[in-house]
Amino acid sequence: MGNTVTCCVSPESSPKLPSRQPAERLEEFQTSTEVSDDNTVPYLQHISDREVPDELAPESNPSDHARASTIFLSKSQTDVRDKRKSNHINHISHVSPGPLSKKYSSCSTIFIDDNTVSQPNLKSTIKCVTLAIYYHIKNRDSDKSLDIFDEKLHPLSREPVPDDYSRVDPEHKLIYRFVRTLFSAAQLTAECAIVTLVYLERLLTYAELDICPANWKRIVLGAILLASKVWDDQAVWNVDYCQILKDITVEDMNEMERHFLELLQFNINVPASVYAKYYFDLRQLADDNNLNFPLEPLNNQRAQKLEAISRLCEDKYKDLSRAAMRRSFSADNLIGIRHSNAVLS
Repeated sequence: MGNTVTCCVSPESSPKLPSRQPAERLEEFQTSTEVSDDNTVPYLQHISDREVPDELAPESNPSDHARASTIFLSKSQTDVRDKRKSNHINHISHVSPGPLSKKYSSCSTIFIDDNTVSQPNLKSTIKCVTLAIYYHIKNRDSDKSLDIFDEKLHPLSREPVPDDYSRVDPEHKLIYRFVRTLFSAAQLTAECAIVTLVYLERLLTYAELDICPANWKRIVLGAILLASKVWDDQAVWNVDYCQILKDITVEDMNEMERHFLELLQFNINVPASVYAKYYFDLRQLADDNNLNFPLEPLNNQRAQKLEAISRLCEDKYKDLSRAAMRRSFSADNLIGIRHSNAVLS
């Protein structure tokens, strides 16, 4: 819990992905936890039964394995290629591209942003995450869903749901306003937004669902709810979300959270390597779509701060090295190099 990205489940454990309908797998999961007879304990699936073969794991579980490419980045490539082709045609046609919006460093000025993998910029990260959700919806393969995520069956507000709610894709601005409202009201962090995207893609992969106009709000809400509880030390309670979304009930939130966890098979582990992969893929997505991170010139105060952080990390590394030197050595577990004074004869 807290500011760690590892919790509860081993990073190597990944559920199998059988080719069955989501409702069938959910029903099977619920029945598998029942007692087999009166004298036995409830059945618990062995971890070896949940592991995916090594040759299939990177392809089927991008939210579990750092080597697998993220789904949102692959879904966005079609639009990115079209944009590049359009820009090339405009360049050939001698159409003025307009003033440059991106800043570049020079010999006299260095521009840096405040977005790092350990401390992402909140506004920019939410923009990137919502853009990834937008591409998920726009370039979806089908409309597979579950009733628990259907906004018509479980509305988030008392306003009537339009008849064409399942056919009209939401714009990026609409998705951004929805997520931004939740993060602002609940005071969630940028790291929580990245973990939200990890859980969302894990749900789509494990349950073989598609995020579509009919279910995107409830799926995103469930991912935010779970990510805030796993990541933040002081998690937001379900009743707090009911105060943000005035017309939703606590019972509905609890039911959605339970289904979300069951479809994830309670695998809420996010390895550090997976977190870093999603962060850098989001930066790549931003670069492909001209979403520039805020850049500011490097001044003396900021340079001194960066130097202090660098010195602190260097001292911490030295302390870890000294601690490793004091440990015992063996041929089977050599953890460092012993330094000794030279002997001159």
